[in-house]
Amino acid sequence: MAVKESYAGKINRKLNKKLHVIDVAAGRVPADLVLKNAAYVNVFSNELCRGDIAVAEGLIAGMGEYHGKVEADVGGKIVLPGFIDAHIHLESSLVSPKEFAKAVLPHGTTTVITDPHEIANVMGTDGIEYMLQATEDLPVDVRFMLPSCVPATPLDESGANLDYRAIDSFYDHPRVQGLAEMMNFVGIINGDSQVVEKIVASQAHHKKIDGHAPGLTGNDLNAYIAAGVYSDHECSNVEEAMAKLERGQFIMIREGTAARNLEALAPLLCEKYIERCMFCTDDKHPNDLLEKGHIDYIVKKAISLGADPIMAVKAAGYTAARYFLLNNRGAIAPGYLADFVVIDNWENFDIEMVYKKGKLMYDGVLREFDTPEIDPYLVKRAHDTFHVAPLSAADFTDKRPHAVIGMVPGEIVSEDAGYADHIDLEQDILKIAVIERHKNTHHIGLGYIKGYGLKHGTVATSISHDSHNIIVVGTSEEDAMKRQPDCGESRRHHRNGRRPDPGRGGPAHRGHHVRRQPGDGEQRPGGRQGRGLPAGRVPGH
Repeated sequence: MAVKESYAGKINRKLNKKLHVIDVAAGRVPADLVLKNAAYVNVFSNELCRGDIAVAEGLIAGMGEYHGKVEADVGGKIVLPGFIDAHIHLESSLVSPKEFAKAVLPHGTTTVITDPHEIANVMGTDGIEYMLQATEDLPVDVRFMLPSCVPATPLDESGANLDYRAIDSFYDHPRVQGLAEMMNFVGIINGDSQVVEKIVASQAHHKKIDGHAPGLTGNDLNAYIAAGVYSDHECSNVEEAMAKLERGQFIMIREGTAARNLEALAPLLCEKYIERCMFCTDDKHPNDLLEKGHIDYIVKKAISLGADPIMAVKAAGYTAARYFLLNNRGAIAPGYLADFVVIDNWENFDIEMVYKKGKLMYDGVLREFDTPEIDPYLVKRAHDTFHVAPLSAADFTDKRPHAVIGMVPGEIVSEDAGYADHIDLEQDILKIAVIERHKNTHHIGLGYIKGYGLKHGTVATSISHDSHNIIVVGTSEEDAMKRQPDCGESRRHHRNGRRPDPGRGGPAHRGHHVRRQPGDGEQRPGGRQGRGLPAGRVPGH
């Protein structure tokens, strides 16, 4: 049994490390690692500087002329601070946190701020604990913002209902930074005490509160920010972003899989505004990670859009580090973490090496690292989240008119496409159903969808924002009832009665959710409607 370290012992251990760093910085002893002949980005003076970078105890000891036990000559190549994703749902990757880390490390990401909103909507606080354990000691630092909207709206039927008391103890965890995107801006503006008390509780712990308020303007925006919401990642144009920035919010420029706002917000990447702007992906699906990259892709694209490379690099780490009070990240300077990304040049932006706390993790080959241990109870719980009785075609049959969801190509919002009382393949009108999967209530929402393009069979998914119930889209009621995902499935296709092998979705099957009321045509406050309808919208999702 491990003996707990005393406070005095902890201070003494850290003192010895600090004295070693000071000795290296002063040039009295060799560094643990020296990157020789580096052209490194200085985010404080906004320029490219040249010299050696010395590392000791995982920290940068100094820049200048140094010698070390290990020396790596980078030959004048550009060294950047490790990248930070300011807002992501790790569950979007559809793989375990370790596999996510393996995917993003070669792209230079060394820190992410995650919101376990999706798994919490399925598993409640057990989902938050699962993610905390599954990310412990990974070579990508995973920091948490606690989910603020479980369920996302009063209309949702999720697997849990978390008030401020349910999540309050998590604020004491050293990797929890605050309260995640407050999607229920309607509740905030109207002074709903059960919504506002979550902000008050986070502030009582001296933590950050992230925002989610697309299209909010005027006094409503004033009320939302006055409540204590410090950032927003839902801006789709410069005018919206400026209205929020002028009122003191930090702007997270999102370029993910489902929503891409970089091109519209690129004018913000200038010296005047860069101290308030940072990059995030929000949702990043595996095909996107593998084909395009992560934060490195956003930096490269920003530069191609005309942004100053150093401004883009600051948005890729420095601003997020300042906002989240991660004060030893986002810069190459004495005392900062030795998280480095070595690229060939600004034009190609090919990543050649990635260091995490002074340890080489990638140089064309990714280094191995351990898998975090997770409580067996949580593992079992995460793989037993479907509670649905068998259904029949009659459960999907209703001759009354229902609203038609109109899909908009390339957008995550939908439009009102009127009403229908039957499937019409010639008009591309299909049946859609949402099946409650958490508590076996047998609640089923029925409607129609236009623009999906399916001609035969059905598609079903439990990857459904925000409550992750089962969504089925089909060309007939008979096929729809065959496509209930078995336990362990997150998405399936069905055609002509043939059943494919089960999918390989991650625990709790995080994903997308569509619900419609008659007349709905816009994104509903509090939800993320239409983001990723069953399959089809994102290849491989």
